[in-house]
Amino acid sequence: MIGAVVALIIGVAVYSFIRNNKIRKNGVEAEAVVSRIEEEQTVSSEDGVDYTYTHYVTYRNPQGETVEAKLDHAPGRTRVGDTVRIKYLPEKPHFAVLVK
Repeated sequence: MIGAVVALIIGVAVYSFIRNNKIRKNGVEAEAVVSRIEEEQTVSSEDGVDYTYTHYVTYRNPQGETVEAKLDHAPGRTRVGDTVRIKYLPEKPHFAVLVK
């Protein structure tokens, strides 16, 4: 059971790494606004409470449509309303990475 969980975690991490590299190399750059930040609490018997924050941005695609995308690895100082530069893939517009 533990081996299956570890394999799943590793699989998700590898998939995210590959997807984000593809976005960085081939993505379309756009200006976006941080639209919301979701906070998730995880209670651990060893460490107490951990918090995970998921950032979302909105941007306009070339067709003028407003799209909301999950932002991968936003810095902790990012706040709702901040303007950021992102890259996204037109065929998967709901995932984005920050332009560094």
